[in-house]
Amino acid sequence: MSVENPQPQPIIIKKVKGHGDHHGGAWKVAYADFVTAMMALFIVLWLMSSSEPVKKAVAGYFRDPSGKAGENGSGQAGVGESLSLRKDDMGKLKEKLESAMKQSPELEKLKNQVNMTVTGEGLRIELLENEKGTFFESGSSSPSATGKDMLRMMSAELGKLHNRMLIEGHTDARPFTSPNGYSNWELSSDRANSARKVMQDGGLRQDQVEEVRGYADQRLRKPEDPNNASNRRVSIVVRYLDAPPAPAEPAKKEGAKPAEESKAKASAPPSEPPKPAPPKASGAK
Repeated sequence: MSVENPQPQPIIIKKVKGHGDHHGGAWKVAYADFVTAMMALFIVLWLMSSSEPVKKAVAGYFRDPSGKAGENGSGQAGVGESLSLRKDDMGKLKEKLESAMKQSPELEKLKNQVNMTVTGEGLRIELLENEKGTFFESGSSSPSATGKDMLRMMSAELGKLHNRMLIEGHTDARPFTSPNGYSNWELSSDRANSARKVMQDGGLRQDQVEEVRGYADQRLRKPEDPNNASNRRVSIVVRYLDAPPAPAEPAKKEGAKPAEESKAKASAPPSEPPKPAPPKASGAK
């Protein structure tokens, strides 16, 4: 009896599907979203604990990433928002300051005592006093609480500009008597200088104020009424960026005097030649 050769059994290979093949690459997308969200959270926490200049610099970058809108990310009290206003832009600055005043009910009440005009020198902002005194203590160079609030509000906006400024002090024509000789000249100068200090503490750069002037009663706002309270004021002048420099007095040339002397010598009549001395007598000692 013959034994037949057994037929080979077929080999069956079972493919076991893994966990990754079941979900595909969706987990990678979810992980990337999670990492992005955590990074954004850490950035927000870092910004909340950063200083105010850093916050303004970051905000300025996101407003203008290319840096082509006339803003920059350095400087003091205007980080990320520094602008340069020329003559045609002063009207926009006036509207912006008036809008900032409306946001404060206390400052909105004083809108009739804040006069803004665009002049040949720049935007002139005048803080006008009344009979009781509004922005400064009566007869003093110390700003009142209202005056400090107004000056700080304006300096927060003006500190963003590259434009230079002048601050002027004015009084009325009433004589200021003091036993130590303190007069309207000192009062007007001291009020302008006090305004400068408050504004620099509130946002102006240290080099933004180029002049502090005191005029006493020499430039009255109402010459027909020299004792009017509105003559007592502090004026802030935002100069045009392209404002021409003040004309300087012509200096005398060093060679002018010798030239004039030589010209005078040339025009003078020739002097007579000196007469010869008489001969000495013989035998004189």
